[in-house]
Amino acid sequence: MRNSCRRVSTLALRNLREIVREPLGLIFMIGLPLLMQVLFYYIFHNMTAQFEMKYLATGIVVFAQSFLTLFTAILLATDRSTSFLTRLYVSPAKPFEFIFGYTVALMPLSLGQSILFFVVGGIIDPTFWSATMPLGVLLSLFTSILFIGLGLLIGSLCNERAVGGVCSIVITGQSILSGMWFPIDGLPRGITILMRVLPFRNATMLLQNVVNGYTDAFQDVVVPILILLAYTLAVLLAAILVFRSKMKKQ
Repeated sequence: MRNSCRRVSTLALRNLREIVREPLGLIFMIGLPLLMQVLFYYIFHNMTAQFEMKYLATGIVVFAQSFLTLFTAILLATDRSTSFLTRLYVSPAKPFEFIFGYTVALMPLSLGQSILFFVVGGIIDPTFWSATMPLGVLLSLFTSILFIGLGLLIGSLCNERAVGGVCSIVITGQSILSGMWFPIDGLPRGITILMRVLPFRNATMLLQNVVNGYTDAFQDVVVPILILLAYTLAVLLAAILVFRSKMKKQ
């Protein structure tokens, strides 16, 4: 166990250095959602409650995490196309250690995103500040693992040229199926059931309910956590299995 933790931490530090060396990617992942948060609030918050900061900031946090899927997939696909991972394949590191090494490296980035969007939201609209905001930041780490896992799975399956198109499905899914831009009341029942079953709306609603308050702890908090946990475990397991298959082939 100690050796495994040491290998994971070593891989995570290496991956973190690679992330820092790509400032344009970081600016895109942080700057675009932040710009959307500010512009959409000032343009639309007087028109509909959907763009009040208490809903917008929490929605933007999870929406920005969908960009982590693209960033993660590109990072892993790039490593797979170079001799870096080929050399590491002969090391004692196991497939799950590689996957956890990438996951741990990307979590500080996710944490920084969440803190930034919450703080900016509180500065723009002071009523957004609440005692539950730190809990929302911590839970955002939990939701981010799903999107990082999706990126690792896609990066294990696809090459550098294909990851952009595949990851756009995740980004579009989070944008449309989370209901963050529009109320879901009045949508066909089949669509609302699909949204409640998929992880995108559950991730958004989990943060909104924890930060803004809820009436039913089981339905508003426990159920979204269980659904997200099931998807996260399934995605990470699939990423480990696919990565192991690629290791054997090489």
